[in-house]
Amino acid sequence: MIIERPSASRGHANHGWLDSHHTFSFANYHDPKWMGFGPLRVINEDRVAPGGGFAPHGHANMEIISVVLDGALAHKDSTGSEGVLRPGEVQWMSAGHGVRHSEYNGDPEQTTHFLQIWIQPDRVNAEPAYEQRAFERDARRGRWDTFASPEGRDGGLPIRQDASLLAVVLEPRATVEATMDDSRAYWLHVAAGTVHVGERTLQAGDALGFVDESSQVVLQGAGEGEAEVLLFDLPR
Repeated sequence: MIIERPSASRGHANHGWLDSHHTFSFANYHDPKWMGFGPLRVINEDRVAPGGGFAPHGHANMEIISVVLDGALAHKDSTGSEGVLRPGEVQWMSAGHGVRHSEYNGDPEQTTHFLQIWIQPDRVNAEPAYEQRAFERDARRGRWDTFASPEGRDGGLPIRQDASLLAVVLEPRATVEATMDDSRAYWLHVAAGTVHVGERTLQAGDALGFVDESSQVVLQGAGEGEAEVLLFDLPR
């Protein structure tokens, strides 16, 4: 079964300093049909204006991954971790038994565009943890690169769940395959550009969910620029 989630059908909130689209129910956007996909609970596409940001606030028992697409994202949390993320960098924060953090636009002139992703962990009340890492764009051009994985398998950031986040960059007409196992579930999200997925054409913000699928899916870059796609490999 393939589940379609067009970009235009997502939840939307515009607070002036923040323009956010919600793939799944979040904050004031609530749709009982879209509460998550397995342990994947949140994909928010956020654009934060210069000078804007999220004041210190708390989280617990959630794996939080941020992927910067454009601009800069400044992070600081109650564990003492802090840093600025730029395009190509990925941040993992395991909230564990509780952590407070803030996120602000780290560029005084440019809007920061990033994806914030929440994955429910396979354990509760663990020690909070944090890591950020740069991933070379060339390493995922035309092939999958692992952004996050269980305990850091295959070079990913070490999330606390039997789930992996893979990424690929496709030039126009370039192809890559995604192998589906029907014992797992998969969520494919187009972060940028346009891509053909089988007979479907997806643009930035569009997504597909795959359940009970055992096959190889071919992705092909479309349009004039590069496409960037995220693939979540999730437990059933």
